[in-house]
Amino acid sequence: MNPPMQDPTRDAAFALLSAVLDHHRPLEEALDALPPLAARDRAAAHRLAAATLRRLGTLDAVLEPLLRKAPPDPVRHILRLGAAGLLLLDTPGHAAVATAVALARTCGFAPFTGLVNAVLRRVAAAGPAALEGLDGPRLDTPAWLWTAWGGAARAIAMAHLVPAPLDLSLRPGTPVPEGGVLLPTGSVRFPPGTRVDDIPVFTAGDAWVQDAAAALPALLLGAQPGERVADLCAAPGGKTAQLAATGARVVAVERDPARLGRLRETLARTRLAAETIAADAATWAPGERFDAVLLDAPCSATGTIRRHPDVAHLKRPRDIAALVQSQDRLLAAATDLLRPGGRLIYAVCSLQPEEAQPRIATALAAGGLRHDPFTTAELAALPEARTADGFLRTSPSFWPERGGMDGFFAARLVRR
Repeated sequence: MNPPMQDPTRDAAFALLSAVLDHHRPLEEALDALPPLAARDRAAAHRLAAATLRRLGTLDAVLEPLLRKAPPDPVRHILRLGAAGLLLLDTPGHAAVATAVALARTCGFAPFTGLVNAVLRRVAAAGPAALEGLDGPRLDTPAWLWTAWGGAARAIAMAHLVPAPLDLSLRPGTPVPEGGVLLPTGSVRFPPGTRVDDIPVFTAGDAWVQDAAAALPALLLGAQPGERVADLCAAPGGKTAQLAATGARVVAVERDPARLGRLRETLARTRLAAETIAADAATWAPGERFDAVLLDAPCSATGTIRRHPDVAHLKRPRDIAALVQSQDRLLAAATDLLRPGGRLIYAVCSLQPEEAQPRIATALAAGGLRHDPFTTAELAALPEARTADGFLRTSPSFWPERGGMDGFFAARLVRR
């Protein structure tokens, strides 16, 4: 008998998929928890798991007619990974089937190896035709998100079907690196799958990873040299780096110790200076007032699904109510940190309406603030992102010819 066909990539991808779908752990967190693995295998496992999560509804629609009854969840995950390899990642048929069968055996599901073999052979035989006639955008979007996004749902879901490119923010004065494309908003974009460690300006500390949309809130804050600026909920540090690079005197506040460590690593690597504070921004009392505050509030992160496809499977409608309460508390705390005339940017990487304009309405109703709309000149590089009321609203469906962007909402408020 031939030994099982071992594949560390498939094994790790199975662990990642199980962590997200069965244990509700974020994909990046699960990736960090993997046993030691060669960098190439680790990257391939992440790619396979992310592709499976991104197209989960479509893959299930392909597999369902081939199953007489529902298999155990781990077996279903093995079938999903096998189908993703065959239909989305061009894995050779023999390798995809053989490694899936071996995985079923090593995971303790030997009685299902025949099922795995038969089902995936049929998927391999069908090839791309298996996807014909399936409404991928609708199948791959949870119903509650599709409803919440209204008329924009299909365009957003279409943008989620493909992996996101890699965007960098550059230290001022840094030339655009080879292989990168300068975007109208100032970010530099590389194709999906680019390894950031292969980009010299990143390894030299002159750039940091940050989606083009994520770079906008700090730009719109307009921090000036010498200003005292607070960056609340600051990890992983991209916006802190942006603010520090302006010459402002920045205080970065983050309550999560692990995320604070990442923020400090970003500052150390980029050689940018900011004071870092371990504290809950909602209760932090520094005893001073600031010229400007950036609040990138914890949110549902549904604007980042194309980059983090696990979000669509981890978030639930009930999560939104708790998040908006937290956002209101943080907005109130941020208001108290401002000097008269000081400005506040509230931002969320969310596509959910509840986390956007209603939070601004609540903050304004509490008194002490006025809305300062973004001007057409400020958003001249991305005019479609300016709403009629002067808010910022980006969507994954923007710039389809360039590879899209994350979904963000932002507003500027000024202390009376």
